[in-house]
Amino acid sequence: MDTNIAYGLMLATLGFFGYVGYQAVTEKEIDSDAYLSARGTQSWLRIGLSLFASGMGIWILFGPSEVGYWGGFWDVVGYAVSASTPFLLLAYVGPMIREKLPDGVTLADYVRMRIGRPMQLYVGVISVAYMFTFLFAEFTAIGKAMYVLSDMEPIIPMLAVGIVTTAYTAYGGLPASLRTDRIQAWVVLWLIVALFLILFAGDLSSLISDAKAYNPEGDIDWSIGSMSYMDSFQSGLALVVAITAAEMFSQGNWQRAWASENEDALKKGSLLAATLVFPLVFIMGFLGTVAAAKGAAQDPSAAFFVLLEDIHILVIAGFIILGIALVCSSVDTLQNAVSASITRDLADGKMQLQHARIATIGMIPLAIYLATGPTVFGFTFDALGVFEIFLFADLLAAATVLPVLLTLWDRINSRASLVGAVFGLLSVVIYGAYTADLSTGFGYIISPTNEFGLANLWVFLSALFGSGLVTIIASEILEAFETN
Repeated sequence: MDTNIAYGLMLATLGFFGYVGYQAVTEKEIDSDAYLSARGTQSWLRIGLSLFASGMGIWILFGPSEVGYWGGFWDVVGYAVSASTPFLLLAYVGPMIREKLPDGVTLADYVRMRIGRPMQLYVGVISVAYMFTFLFAEFTAIGKAMYVLSDMEPIIPMLAVGIVTTAYTAYGGLPASLRTDRIQAWVVLWLIVALFLILFAGDLSSLISDAKAYNPEGDIDWSIGSMSYMDSFQSGLALVVAITAAEMFSQGNWQRAWASENEDALKKGSLLAATLVFPLVFIMGFLGTVAAAKGAAQDPSAAFFVLLEDIHILVIAGFIILGIALVCSSVDTLQNAVSASITRDLADGKMQLQHARIATIGMIPLAIYLATGPTVFGFTFDALGVFEIFLFADLLAAATVLPVLLTLWDRINSRASLVGAVFGLLSVVIYGAYTADLSTGFGYIISPTNEFGLANLWVFLSALFGSGLVTIIASEILEAFETN
């Protein structure tokens, strides 16, 4: 597509979302609580659409298809399941946490109530690390998408998206994000349905044959790329454990838990989001296996775009609008969520509304800078480097999620939860020492991967079950001591 036309579509789409976000609060008085939580204002349909839109970032055009290109069937299934399970968990535990803490904003607010300030701070650090990495990864992805679709310089869409989303989120907070989410969700749904109809309107049997076929380049860079490949169950399950654990600390979801009208609206909305997310991610992964049948991709992360070659210009235009809607829906959520976590969790609720707005604005230049792929102190923020950061944050989350959620059970002692979270990481070291040596165990904490560079299932399971088991045992021991 002509770059000038792409610029026009991008700016028009951003201008529309900027206007919607501004109008959401332009005639309202907004205090700090409304800015961070929009407490009790959203119906189940609005919450469902918001969770769907905020969860479906521009990564949907890259991540699932790349996973399909590399790993085949089980990796695609694992990725789709991992995208929906956080919403299923939110539907189950969200109403319970909301009932126990009606005035909360983040999960760490609940953590402070049940476990204490040190654990709140630790959960806040995990959340900010994960969400901020997600934020600059989204900027990287929109730059890459616009370059692939129209040869646009990647830094331009990064800056444009950053400026517009920052303007309306710093001004309107969560209420602005919720308003734009609803429209972005419908844009995403309608465009994806239309674009999939175009893609699948051709020879469906040929698509299925390509999906079943292995990469014709052989084992080049060990790409499988086949929906017939059934030996990647472990890596698929590892994705479910790692991503589900990390997404439980994505505070954008928890802000929406308290924005719901009531517990029933939260449950129904979360289930709606899970229902919408799973088939979308699965189909995108399926198309990645179709792309693999065409041979080794120059950029595997853009495997899906191989299918758009020689396609009509109107379809390309649709993908440009779709890409902007996707990135805005996730970036504004992450901006609000990071500022909420900084304000409530790291700063212990002592930051005022203007400070939250400053935090929202201040994070974006750094996020865009990291999205350009610089090397800082010897660490390169490229695709591999960002993947390593994600896995590290995922492991911290896997070692912490059960000690936190188990506190919903009255028999769990708050001090035992802290012990369990610490032992979750020690479990990783023990696993590494048992299977190899002590240095391997410590290495797994920094890089929880297997010999193929993928998430190591057994490392994540050791963190998950080790932390949960110790939390339960320590609670029983402390209960026995306190009784005696």
